[in-house]
Amino acid sequence: MTDSLLIGADSEVILHFDLKLEDGSAADSTRVNNKPAKMVMGDGSLTPNFEACLLGLKKGDKKAFTLAANDAFGEPNPNNIHYMDRSRFGADLKIEEGMILAFSQPDGSEIPGIIRSAAGDSVTVDFNHPLAGQTVIFDVEIIDVKPGASAQGGN
Repeated sequence: MTDSLLIGADSEVILHFDLKLEDGSAADSTRVNNKPAKMVMGDGSLTPNFEACLLGLKKGDKKAFTLAANDAFGEPNPNNIHYMDRSRFGADLKIEEGMILAFSQPDGSEIPGIIRSAAGDSVTVDFNHPLAGQTVIFDVEIIDVKPGASAQGGN
């Protein structure tokens, strides 16, 4: 019976996905380690635009969606580029353009920042998503679909 279950607003979904750029280069894939992703629709693991692509699909479906930058990871925000003093980094850390470092937030969480340049005592760090400003192709294969908690009616 679950074979025909369509993905709905709170379905549990197991899927493989490939995220590619317009030039065909891979940005992310669950196939690399052959570990499909498991998610619950609406749990925040995918943005609403990515989730909208999945609605109505069922087990066995394969589909590719092209999302413009605004529908995927947004446009780069100049306010997310910060200039930091070199002294804020460990003295033994060799800072190189393109490296990604984790930065602690006041609440204890971490966000990634990409080193855009390091000159003298100034380091430019970009906190935009690495795929901001990019059109992406979201290529999915639905492995399984299970009804969400509300559809199961408190078993």
